[in-house]
Amino acid sequence: MDGHRDEEVAASPLLAAPTQVAGGRRRSHAADVHTLSAAFLFVFSAYSAAQNLESTVNTEGDLGTVSLGILYTSFTVFSVVASPVVTRLGPKRALVVGTSGYVLFILANLAPTWYTMVAASLYLGFCASIVWVGQGTYLTSAALSHARDNNLPEGLTLGKFTGEFWGLFASTQVLGNLLSLALLRNGKDGGSVLGKNMLFVVFLGCMIVGIVLMCFLSKREEKGNIDPVLCFLSKREEKGNIDPVHSSFGVMLKYIVAPLMDQRILLIIPLIVYIGLQHAFVWAVFTKNIVKPVLGISGVGGAMAIYGAADAICALVTGCLTSGLYSATFIVSIGTVVQGVVLFWLLLFYSPTVGVLGTAAPLLIGALWGVGDGMLNTVLNTVLGLLFEDAKEAAFAQCKVWECAAVAIIFFLSPNITLQAMLIIMTTALFISCGAFLFLTIVIDKPSTVRS
Repeated sequence: MDGHRDEEVAASPLLAAPTQVAGGRRRSHAADVHTLSAAFLFVFSAYSAAQNLESTVNTEGDLGTVSLGILYTSFTVFSVVASPVVTRLGPKRALVVGTSGYVLFILANLAPTWYTMVAASLYLGFCASIVWVGQGTYLTSAALSHARDNNLPEGLTLGKFTGEFWGLFASTQVLGNLLSLALLRNGKDGGSVLGKNMLFVVFLGCMIVGIVLMCFLSKREEKGNIDPVLCFLSKREEKGNIDPVHSSFGVMLKYIVAPLMDQRILLIIPLIVYIGLQHAFVWAVFTKNIVKPVLGISGVGGAMAIYGAADAICALVTGCLTSGLYSATFIVSIGTVVQGVVLFWLLLFYSPTVGVLGTAAPLLIGALWGVGDGMLNTVLNTVLGLLFEDAKEAAFAQCKVWECAAVAIIFFLSPNITLQAMLIIMTTALFISCGAFLFLTIVIDKPSTVRS
């Protein structure tokens, strides 16, 4: 009977009755997640497509690639301090304020020079750090609150909400790149300057719609306003006396170092790093070295749209199947096999060719890569939310530090090393990350760390 009842509860719809809040207003946690997902869909349909084009449109002096490298270096540095910033602002304000950086980046692309692009990239690094820590914090809080208010399994609910978010987020590659394909369709040179400017103006409009949607999100303040990083420290350390002269430095050091004392974070970091590597690979290397030689700049949008569609579908399916660490480990193993097959294909057998098969190959590679990304990325964010519910800001900040450092490395390395060397690095990182995640499953006490 209990098992049958649990199945009925798990199968109940995510959009359940709204929750009573202060002032007599009613709020649905699920509606907040839907709004958050829709806002990111508009903002990142514009940004993702613009990012995909950077290495092929702003080619003078490798301006596009270098600016993205600067962006992700800035992103890495500011992610270290993103956790206290989001704690102070609250996740909703962090999301709204942070989106201004994406708007400025699009504006800089309308007049791309070293001065405009570098300045916009540095500012976007800060904004992106608080946006993504805010997103992880907001989504986890809403999902777990929804589960508790409606007596739903927390692991399954968080998995479904995470799958919904990342499914819609992956769809940004479809919508944004279809716009690119439509407006930059005039031959392999990518069309006229007018077409490029028109595309970025459309991107700007999409971002404004996303910002407006974020303004409709409910505020989510953590109960008791507890410093999330303290959850990584012992009670004795929490109660120890701190020298007032060094208090500010000590608090900042805790945000950087304390999470690294947790064995779970250390075992998840390899997967975080690999996800950063594979994102940068598809943005900078796949588009430039595999798609462009066969399909031209105008084909980048179509290939990335296919990648995004596969990514979105797999993210939605993965979210529904992820309910705890064991299911997450199984999905990570499948994602590793899928992306491993692609890497070995590129490393040992692939060469650009003409004809129908030559044209189809980059599209198939993009689809398979999207399948793997949808699995790995959704699982990572679900597991972080489950394992570190009481330290969401610190956990997601650590995630962005390592992920963005990996992205920056690829953007800086890609102009200077061969495709073969890049593929060897990616393959090595993939199997190290899978091994570390499998070890995480072995060493963690399942009942006390993951809720199902």
